[in-house]
Amino acid sequence: MDSEPKKDIEVAPALIAVHPDQCSVAVAVGHHLRVFDLLAGSAVSLTDDSDASPFHTDNIRAIRFGAKGKLFVSAGDDKTVKVWSTQSWRCLTSVSSEKRVSAVAISDDGTYVCFADKFGLVWIVDLDPPLRDKKPAPLLSHYCSIITSLEFSPHGRFILSADRDFKIRVTCFPKNPLNGAHQIQSFCLGHTEFVSCLAFVQAQECPQGLLLSGSGDATVRLWNIDSGALLDTCEVAAKAGLLESDDKAEEHDHAVTDLCTVLDGLLVAVAIQSLQGIILLSCNVSAKTLSVAKVVSIAGEAFVPTCLASPSAGKLWMVTGVSTLPGCNYPALARVKVISGIDDEQEPVVMGDDGIPGGEKLLETLQGTASVDDNAFLAAAEAVKTAMGQLLIKKQYPSENRESRKKCRNDRKLKG
Repeated sequence: MDSEPKKDIEVAPALIAVHPDQCSVAVAVGHHLRVFDLLAGSAVSLTDDSDASPFHTDNIRAIRFGAKGKLFVSAGDDKTVKVWSTQSWRCLTSVSSEKRVSAVAISDDGTYVCFADKFGLVWIVDLDPPLRDKKPAPLLSHYCSIITSLEFSPHGRFILSADRDFKIRVTCFPKNPLNGAHQIQSFCLGHTEFVSCLAFVQAQECPQGLLLSGSGDATVRLWNIDSGALLDTCEVAAKAGLLESDDKAEEHDHAVTDLCTVLDGLLVAVAIQSLQGIILLSCNVSAKTLSVAKVVSIAGEAFVPTCLASPSAGKLWMVTGVSTLPGCNYPALARVKVISGIDDEQEPVVMGDDGIPGGEKLLETLQGTASVDDNAFLAAAEAVKTAMGQLLIKKQYPSENRESRKKCRNDRKLKG
């Protein structure tokens, strides 16, 4: 019996989301969803009338606040999407997915929730009452490619989806989305590895916004979504000294894991695998260029961010951690940090635990404990890197296997 191969334990990175008005902070790690009320200075008690315990039964892969802060969505490997009210922190509705969920997005007006699954489909749910027993409708498909990120464009004209096959699709969001989205505006093509994350830069010069994308090819790129034109490319890993410009063999070790805009997009914070800190990019909207402004290192601690959030000017929230770490005493590792002073004129400062908004109470709530062994987080960073590579780096299949795999595609079932 001992000779039977052991199934690899699938791990998921820790996630963080911050309310747009900084009322609360949420962290998801494994199936745990933890929320801290910054105004009350205490942990939030979530309630779910479906009597689900725990609220999620498998790794949470996506969490998100709505643009107005009234809604919060969590979803993941248990094929469940939960929509929460941020006023009562009661689950408004639970929606079942056919496949594991990989990304979520909320329309700016809070009318629709979209979610993507690991088979390449994007689904949509309307939030008009009654909210019980909501059924998702198919919105669009990427045909068997894992969707890694979903974003609505500013003003909601487009919905953007990124995938494992190096592409970003810009789809017109229709007036009646429950009937599907069938008009493609553009494709943003240029990445040479999976696209891991998307974000928008908004400015008066460009009301529609400029798109930012991060990738497994260790670059951040700037796009015009109307035409799909590539405006600029920043080789962030090379600029940070992690990767020689001619060294392609180690690109996967330096994938961009997350990015978010700060100061209305004038600065872009970027997290990279293996970097104990973040890179700040300067975005010149008029010139449509990206350049490295600063590299902010986190000294004295093994902290490789897995997720970033910045709801307001001046502060960047970060989390590192992993759902499961074999051989570790901590079943769900998470560590939260905040960088303040992110400004064109100031020097960014990594805040100490006692200076973080919410202080020790916040850390105990979101991390599960106030302190964790540093060595565990080094192992966690490696586990996340391995899992991300296994999931998103494209596998080459023998030619004899390709036809049988094509027969399993479910995109054909949606036709007619």
